[in-house]
Amino acid sequence: MKKILLIATGGTIASTTGKHGLSPTVSAEELLGYVPEIKKFCTADYIQPYNIDSTNVTPAHWLKLAAAIRENYDDYDGFVVCHGTDTMAYTAAAISYLIQNSKKPIVLTGSQKPIDLEDTDARINLRDAFSYAASDKSAQATIVFQGKAIAGTRAKKIRTKSFNAFESVDFPILGTVREGRVVQYIEPPESVKKAVSPEFYERLDGRVGLCCLTPGFSGAVLDAYFENNDAVVLSGYGTGGIPGGEYYDLYDVIEKWRGKGKTLVVTTQVQSEGSDMGIYRVGRDFKERFSVLESYDMTWESIITKLMWILSETRDEKEIERLFYKPVNYDLIV
Repeated sequence: MKKILLIATGGTIASTTGKHGLSPTVSAEELLGYVPEIKKFCTADYIQPYNIDSTNVTPAHWLKLAAAIRENYDDYDGFVVCHGTDTMAYTAAAISYLIQNSKKPIVLTGSQKPIDLEDTDARINLRDAFSYAASDKSAQATIVFQGKAIAGTRAKKIRTKSFNAFESVDFPILGTVREGRVVQYIEPPESVKKAVSPEFYERLDGRVGLCCLTPGFSGAVLDAYFENNDAVVLSGYGTGGIPGGEYYDLYDVIEKWRGKGKTLVVTTQVQSEGSDMGIYRVGRDFKERFSVLESYDMTWESIITKLMWILSETRDEKEIERLFYKPVNYDLIV
């Protein structure tokens, strides 16, 4: 029987209603009490490194979560992380980079309604997460939500209230969980299967900003982003179009900060199908002038957390580029 560690961090799944609204108060032990049926297929222990609304998550919380998994890694067959839905995709991506090539599954889940309500989705999500964590075919950081197993770098919350809150962006789901039965569509890659042990990382550079273009956008705003960050993710239009000309004054700002060693990644505001800056002149001219990274089909969540990981490891421009285009947990199709 598999041995699974529950790591409770708060979120809606652990919340109760007070006079100021929902807030996390349910303990890890209490969460396990709501799913006694998991004792049929696994044994479970629990820890609770913090208990917060996921809106308040910071990179420091990701490091604490990764450290908790690292400290307990040899003693368990898999991990279930209870987490709030609002930043779960960011956390799943961050854990994908902090713990790479893990043969053991690290499964994040949560709910849209608290676990103590009669009409909640929490109990089935938690049970499904344990089922997936106990599967012989699962690995790496994954979100399990409403029966879908989504790679940690591909998940995005697309609905604020509905139970089917998450989708896998530009990549198929890894599998499904149906009444406790795991159906695995995509098995772990060879790099994971051949890994002797996972690669653990202990640092992140939180100075990464996402700047979203709008018509009439001021170059002064982008200048402020660069001044306050080590890397900027610039979200353009369509396939990655970045406006030029004196009105926007973006080129001069970018040239100044690129000369000071700041990193720039261009992505798109469109959720699906990714960027392709070579299609239109506004993208091609920009990319030919500046040595920038293009995100292609990566999600915002994976771009940002990957840069946090990379910049904590190196500031060499060539090495940043190499690591950015190195696929991790299905984050980039090459």
